[in-house]
Amino acid sequence: MTDHDLSELLAARKAGEVTGTIRASLEWILQQLIEVEATAFIGAAPFERTETRTAQRNGRRPRLLSTPAGDVELEIPKLRQGSFLPSLLERRRRIDRALYAVVMEAYVHGVSTRKVDDLVKALGVGSGISKSEVSRICSQLDRDLEAFRDRPLDHTEFVYVFLDATYVKGRVGGRVVSRAVVIATSVTATGDREVLGIDVGDSEDGALWTAFLKGLRARGLTGVQLVISDHHLGLKSAIGAMLVGAAWQRCRVHFMRNVLSRVPKASAEMVAAAIRTVFAQPDAAHARSQLDEVARMLAAKFPDVAAMLRDAAEDLLAFTGFPVAHRRKIRSTNPLERINGEIKRRTNVVGIFPNDATVVQLVTAVLVETHDECAVAERRHLSEQSMAKTGKPVPTIEEAPLTITA
Repeated sequence: MTDHDLSELLAARKAGEVTGTIRASLEWILQQLIEVEATAFIGAAPFERTETRTAQRNGRRPRLLSTPAGDVELEIPKLRQGSFLPSLLERRRRIDRALYAVVMEAYVHGVSTRKVDDLVKALGVGSGISKSEVSRICSQLDRDLEAFRDRPLDHTEFVYVFLDATYVKGRVGGRVVSRAVVIATSVTATGDREVLGIDVGDSEDGALWTAFLKGLRARGLTGVQLVISDHHLGLKSAIGAMLVGAAWQRCRVHFMRNVLSRVPKASAEMVAAAIRTVFAQPDAAHARSQLDEVARMLAAKFPDVAAMLRDAAEDLLAFTGFPVAHRRKIRSTNPLERINGEIKRRTNVVGIFPNDATVVQLVTAVLVETHDECAVAERRHLSEQSMAKTGKPVPTIEEAPLTITA
């Protein structure tokens, strides 16, 4: 920038044309600082011959730097041998720190890296942002996310625990395979909802579930009276081994899906309506009686369904041993299914994860958001008064049961 250029800047400043003046002035100042530092690094100014020279200039490379005043175009001297990077620039940095929070928030909400790049450009950073830069910025989340995953669970008792899994695609050993993401949420002794933890493994086998539940116990998980989950392979045995004394409720929604897969489509609604009457009974005795009646009615035409009902009777009706006000919310994993749906929505944007660490990072971020929403909710998931009744005998309700006819 020449003296003439400076005079024009000064004139523009006096005329009130501030928009580009500050940016141009900053660009000139930063460029002068770069030139001074380059001269000291090389040991000689441009076209100067000295005995202290250690390298020679070899052209320039452009560098777009984002600043609070806007993007500025800088020129970095290139060397014939070695490299030079001004101290006022950070390696691989393309955006201002003020945008870090925006990038992190967009990534956590499932915005693709291409759209993040468009977003950054729309905010005035013409240089945009690369995929590697998004990953580098979001890696700063790791410390807080790890602290959330490892936080102690000894501050209260967790009466109801919901367990479920979802699947994402990831790379393992150069191959794209399915990765099981296991998640646990809960209802505390005061009726509040909390997210307990997450883990990633090869499949939903007993080893993964056992290690996951063992980790929860090590962090202080206590007071579990009922575990609600699907009939995943190895899960029931893991619950029995790691959560001794807790009852197990088989998710009625998952069970209904399993049943309807054995029934012709034309009869699906009739069979579903019949089974639903079992869950509408006022107490355990009526529910078990109704289940036997439904199984007897279906046995002639759908023997497999009748057998499934009888075999799963104890697990399907475990919820009847708890307060009536809780039963609709503890007989299925629907609350956790909604979380899984949000996880799938955001992980589908990524497509294929490069490793398990990135899966854990994104899913944990979603769970932290859910956990925080539960913490500030105006109403508890279950009332504190009703939670005080857990662990006590449930009285039989003298009420006419809901029956069906063949």
